[in-house]
Amino acid sequence: MTAAPGPTMTGAIEGVRPDFARRTAFVAGTFYLITFVASVPAVILLGPVLNNHRYVVGAGADTRVLWGCFLDMVNALACIGTAVTLFPVVKRQNEATALGFVASRLLEAAIIMIGVLSLLAVVTLRQDVGGTTGADAGALVTTGRSLVLVRDWTFLLGPGLMPGINALLLGFLMYRSRLVPRIIPTLGLVGGPLLIAGAIATFFGYIDQVSVWSAIGTLPVAAWEISLGLWMVVKGFLPSPIISPPTSTEYAAGSSPSVA
Repeated sequence: MTAAPGPTMTGAIEGVRPDFARRTAFVAGTFYLITFVASVPAVILLGPVLNNHRYVVGAGADTRVLWGCFLDMVNALACIGTAVTLFPVVKRQNEATALGFVASRLLEAAIIMIGVLSLLAVVTLRQDVGGTTGADAGALVTTGRSLVLVRDWTFLLGPGLMPGINALLLGFLMYRSRLVPRIIPTLGLVGGPLLIAGAIATFFGYIDQVSVWSAIGTLPVAAWEISLGLWMVVKGFLPSPIISPPTSTEYAAGSSPSVA
């Protein structure tokens, strides 16, 4: 009589190799830090086109604006990188939530890219029709201003709203899995709803996009992302059931390690 085969080591219960876990943490943390290194200077570089309503018929600062657009594109790609890199690990905690995090990061990147394209259109329009005066200039100013307003809305719905949703999704995964000290995802879980509430209030015109209330919602999420990126780059993941191999007892029972 042939004995029944024992439990096999499958992807659902196998541990993550230490080198893979460390590399994943380092790459994901680097992507998070890149989002800050790229996004903050971009806002400064884009000042001329965002603040000058007549930019499209003026002397312009196209090279500066193009660099700002380039940094925004880097920011968008880094957003995708954070989600794609972390997904193989955090899906072990909750695959549906992990997939939601990837989807929200992709949406954030797409919204950012729409804003970039609108500003690139302003630059191209200025280069093609620079020096126009009279009635045509008025029409061009209106067109250029409309494109800038598109970017303003993308800034609210992309970097203004989506990081709050991302903080809730990834914060939940990191808090439950204990891959990093729980104080770090707590910042995201607290700041996420504040950022979302501020974005909604701005959407309906109750507060300005740049205000004390918006800063209150932005700072905790910014602290969460910076601290998460730094921790993963410097320390990596903490020991956690979702990246540890199952014990001999769990093998014998044919079950996966318990996850807090």
